[in-house]
Amino acid sequence: MARQRVRKRPMAEINVVPYIDVMLVMLVIFMITAPLLTQGVKVDLPEASAEPMPPEEQEPLVVNVDAAGNLYLNIADDPRKPISGDDLKQRVAAVLRRRQDQSVLVRGDHAADYGSVVAAMVLLQQAGVPSVGLVTEPPEGE
Repeated sequence: MARQRVRKRPMAEINVVPYIDVMLVMLVIFMITAPLLTQGVKVDLPEASAEPMPPEEQEPLVVNVDAAGNLYLNIADDPRKPISGDDLKQRVAAVLRRRQDQSVLVRGDHAADYGSVVAAMVLLQQAGVPSVGLVTEPPEGE
């Protein structure tokens, strides 16, 4: 009885199953951590959206609302001096006439009344701002 000799062939194919497993685990990790990295919330007046804000080439208009409800605009004559609601609307509307794609951000003080921040957003909407971004700071320790 003759014994047949079995030749081993070199492995010509790559086993991709372990790579698929690693990819799926990484996908799950990214899906969980990506929403946690968002620092700002984009809000389209009056509808809200939780999309991250796109990077801007030009400096955005920033409306600050302090704890007392005073309004400040970063393009005012003196950005540290409060301005009236009518003055805010006029200045923002003038900027939007020149640049329709101008982004506008609202920074509300931690102790500011919610109504004051909403009133600032209403003034911006009346000035013709299509969407407003709310600025937040990351929690301490991050």
